[in-house]
Amino acid sequence: MPNKTEIRIGGSGGQGVVLAAQILGKAAVLDGKNALQTQAYGAEARGSLSKSEVIISDGKIGFPAVRKPDILVAMSQEALDKLLKDLKPDGTLIVDSTNITTVPETNAKVHKIPMTETAKKTFGDTIYANMIMLGVFVKITNLVTVQSMENTIRENVSAKTVETNINAFRKGLQL
Repeated sequence: MPNKTEIRIGGSGGQGVVLAAQILGKAAVLDGKNALQTQAYGAEARGSLSKSEVIISDGKIGFPAVRKPDILVAMSQEALDKLLKDLKPDGTLIVDSTNITTVPETNAKVHKIPMTETAKKTFGDTIYANMIMLGVFVKITNLVTVQSMENTIRENVSAKTVETNINAFRKGLQL
């Protein structure tokens, strides 16, 4: 049976959860794994619930949707409230403690990190919280290599923000 990890990243439209999931999936492919990424967001887009899913596997991916994620990343309270019910009981929950005030009782391993606050304080803009989140994610899960993530970030963000995005990713690795 191939080693397979199902990941769901949720937040508010505009937080960059789709870009983060795309980068994660592409980095996994660079590491020689199979990956599949999907996304969904409300009609209003900015500010409404946004989620993106990634499946990373050593073998073939038979079903193209996350049913019971092994890992849930919640960047907003709404995302946590709506998506936590599907997380596997022994799963991993990563929450942005800047935007999440209440974490319901869960058997999952919970990691609370102030990603948005760190982005604002360190880089002067909350827009880098998604890259900080990717650093936190890699540090906690070891699902993809730092090198693959950095290479993928370089290829998927605008040239003028590459260094800030890489630095935000590295900051997340330290949290």
